[in-house]
Amino acid sequence: MRTVKETLIRAEAYAYRDRRVRRREFRKLWIIRINAAVRERGLRYSQFINGLNKAGIELDRKSLSEMAIRDPPAFDQVVEEVKQTLAA
Repeated sequence: MRTVKETLIRAEAYAYRDRRVRRREFRKLWIIRINAAVRERGLRYSQFINGLNKAGIELDRKSLSEMAIRDPPAFDQVVEEVKQTLAA
């Protein structure tokens, strides 16, 4: 009986830890995708994020990543807005 309880406690701990790891991995994936899309358009990821903040565009990394993959024209508009903000 004792090993079953210990196994359940350990399983809960791993589940808690791995939920955080999954979030971390997805965030890393989104950043990689955004960086690749932005570099094709002549910026670096850090410049792009800085420009987004200065322009007041409040899109999260998940939506930016999906936009870069599924809707390139809309992503191009966001990048152009960022470039104009950085140039000013």
